[in-house]
Amino acid sequence: MKNLIIAIDGPAGSGKSTTARLVAGRLGFLYIDTGAMYRAVTLAVLREHIDVRDEPGVATVAKASDIRFSLDGEDQRLLLNGEDVTFQIRSPEVTRSVSAVSSYAAVRQKMVDLQRMYAAEGSIVMDGRDIGTVVFPAADVKVFITASLSERAMRRRNELIKSGNVLPLEEIERQLAERDAMDSSRALSPLRKADDAVELDTTNMTIEEQVDAVVELINAKV
Repeated sequence: MKNLIIAIDGPAGSGKSTTARLVAGRLGFLYIDTGAMYRAVTLAVLREHIDVRDEPGVATVAKASDIRFSLDGEDQRLLLNGEDVTFQIRSPEVTRSVSAVSSYAAVRQKMVDLQRMYAAEGSIVMDGRDIGTVVFPAADVKVFITASLSERAMRRRNELIKSGNVLPLEEIERQLAERDAMDSSRALSPLRKADDAVELDTTNMTIEEQVDAVVELINAKV
């Protein structure tokens, strides 16, 4: 059987990353969290005290950044220039700036090149916002995961608590709505559902139900 490419797209907090990771684990596929890659670039930009509106400056940092994934047992870690930044990239400061950083062509090109390189290593589950539309338009299975804004805000709050960050639920909801607008309206690789993607509303689904639904889609394809 040829290597399979599973593209899972959707807005922030929809559950796509957790679902993608668990689907990959169940099927023995490689999992790549592309959102984490853009967050790593954003963290590098903030550490260099570059204004996120400075596109040439952001591009320079992105090109110089070494971004890799590693496994710690069953946990996937993200390394930025050799440093484990798995939790640092989830900070509110990074969240506020990642949409701006990820909108630049030079940043996206470097990340897409890395993402396609990973796909050459075997069957893969990759989640993001443009996987089924730009990165892998010919992916074997495409899923677009959604959820209500209030449910996504609750999920994001739980993620923040785990990483030691606490924000009011109303503020998280405002940030998500703002990011939805930025991601959907940007000129380059906007967030949108691929024409041939299956939409999955996870508002009232458990994570196990989400994983089961995606695995069923993959099995039907195979």
